[in-house]
Amino acid sequence: MAESMQGLKRSCRCAETSSQDIGKTVTVMGWVQRRRNLGALIFVDVRDRTGLLQVVFDEKSVGSEGFRKAESIRNEFVIAVVGKVQKRAAAVNEQLKTGEIELIAEQLRILSESETPPFPVEENSQTKDELRLKYRYLDLRRPDLQRNLMLRSKVAYLMREFMAEEGFLEIETPILCKSTPEGARDYLVPSRIHPGGFYALPQSPQLYKQLLMCSGYDRYFQIAKCFRDEDLRADRQPEFTQADMELSFVDMDDVIDVNERLLAYVFSKAVGVEVSLPLPRMPWKEAMDRFGSDKPDTRFGMELKDVSSIVEGCGFGVFTGALSNGGSMQKARARCPGRRLTSWWSMQRDMERRAWPICLSMRMGHTSLPLQNLCQKRSWAPLCRPWMGSRGICCSLRRIRTRLYGMCLARFAWSLRRNWGFWIQTSTISSG
Repeated sequence: MAESMQGLKRSCRCAETSSQDIGKTVTVMGWVQRRRNLGALIFVDVRDRTGLLQVVFDEKSVGSEGFRKAESIRNEFVIAVVGKVQKRAAAVNEQLKTGEIELIAEQLRILSESETPPFPVEENSQTKDELRLKYRYLDLRRPDLQRNLMLRSKVAYLMREFMAEEGFLEIETPILCKSTPEGARDYLVPSRIHPGGFYALPQSPQLYKQLLMCSGYDRYFQIAKCFRDEDLRADRQPEFTQADMELSFVDMDDVIDVNERLLAYVFSKAVGVEVSLPLPRMPWKEAMDRFGSDKPDTRFGMELKDVSSIVEGCGFGVFTGALSNGGSMQKARARCPGRRLTSWWSMQRDMERRAWPICLSMRMGHTSLPLQNLCQKRSWAPLCRPWMGSRGICCSLRRIRTRLYGMCLARFAWSLRRNWGFWIQTSTISSG
């Protein structure tokens, strides 16, 4: 039977107690994470969003009635405990913030009982997504999800704090608005007051912040909800939140400077990572030439190398045709066993031919596998000289008709590693 918490007031959260509170009487409330009944003693880990606190129920301190209630406790019961903080009698748990202390219960109230949960409420749960979403209120009790939400809250607070210091005004813009031509389709909301008419949900506050600039609000900021009716992708979903800003009487460097300092401030305060400024910048052409993407991940090691001059006139129609049509030949290094390369080549021949890569296996500067059958006899060592190791390497050549043609290089490398175990490197190292 659930009890009322009337007359009790929480004095602190579970993980807010420390060794400095030893000897104090505190009141904590939370969920039961686990319970261990040792007969004369019952140990209960009480959980809230700050962490865990071990509570010890001894019949001498909590009384016979309280001890009987402690015996009935199960996982996910909500309880309130009044007790005295003391140093742990057993070994210290260094994995917990409260690992040096425990709470000796003097009073117990069961605020809410619970049935056996359909899945354990713990970090890194392997439960199916369908079940987690069905019992979302249980899923959100997991410590890893709670940390994510608390981090998001902290980041939003820090952004508002920084922008206020920089003279930005946080101004909310309407959610129900007129449909405007933008990058995606609008979500529409029918109007009851205007039959046959619809409101649109904003894809971004673009028009409103331009209006604010014209109205003299020279620095605008908002953590805005945006809605876009488009197909799901890795970085796209129908509803998302963005930090939106606009500045007047500035140039490009001023805008970049504000954003760089904002990122450095948030990373430093939120996660303790110091970001050195200014951040590296890269021209668009260099990004496309080196990575094949206008938003490259510079940690990605398999950079492109232009080998058009080397393969020109090789006699292989795929290469010469791409070059004659204004394209280029780009090279990237990948390592794998020869049998995997042969199998991968066979698979690529069966795929759409306009996008398949050409593979070259090198052993001490001599060609093997498909290229020796497709090209005129010539030395292919120049292709691999920048990365040549002492025992041989394996390269891949990718056909590119135009600068914007073909699959994303990151996706190409990911498929190599997932399906064929290619190791992607740029440093000079042997494949032995």
